[in-house]
Amino acid sequence: MCMYCKCNDLIESTATHVVNYKGCVIIVKNVPCEECEQCGAKYYSDETARQLEKLVNTAKQLMQEISVINYTKVA
Repeated sequence: MCMYCKCNDLIESTATHVVNYKGCVIIVKNVPCEECEQCGAKYYSDETARQLEKLVNTAKQLMQEISVINYTKVA
């Protein structure tokens, strides 16, 4: 169930996760998620959220101005 519009129309999808960190932009694309067909809200599984946290923390250590990571190739 969507926590925003309260509908039950969640479908398997992918998302682009963007983080702004100290003037740098970290982009993780092709992240698996469930998406609400009605309002577009995206939800990550616990495992996907853990993987995202690891990827973002690694990118923060590299401190590039822009970092683009393809989730399906590294997770």
